[in-house]
Amino acid sequence: MVGRLTRGRVVALGLIPSLVITTTGRRSGKPRSNPLLYVPDGDAYVVIGSNWGQTHHPGWAMNLLADPTAQVDVKGLRVPVRAVPASGAERDRLWQLLVTEWPAYRTYVGRAGGRDIHIFRLVPTGRGAPAEPPPAG
Repeated sequence: MVGRLTRGRVVALGLIPSLVITTTGRRSGKPRSNPLLYVPDGDAYVVIGSNWGQTHHPGWAMNLLADPTAQVDVKGLRVPVRAVPASGAERDRLWQLLVTEWPAYRTYVGRAGGRDIHIFRLVPTGRGAPAEPPPAG
């Protein structure tokens, strides 16, 4: 809510680079929004489905696997993106970017019980527009 009210300038995660991603629910078909830490990679945003080290994947990551189109609210802009799952050497490179920004990801991997943690590169598919606050009510 804070992220939407401030048009993506402040989200629940605090002062680290963060965005709000809106995916389409894979079962409901409804929009689902979540605040996430990200690291920039060129014009893309890199996010990780760590789920704080829980043993199951976060819903937003599963939604992206079912439908890779999404939008992010970041720095006051709403940007349409396409999620590209990272693998191989690209995944290793992006992992290093992520743990440099948030070293606790290493701990999350251990707590996740060995499950694969999804890393996505969110590639803009169009121009950003000003993020709008949620409707009143």
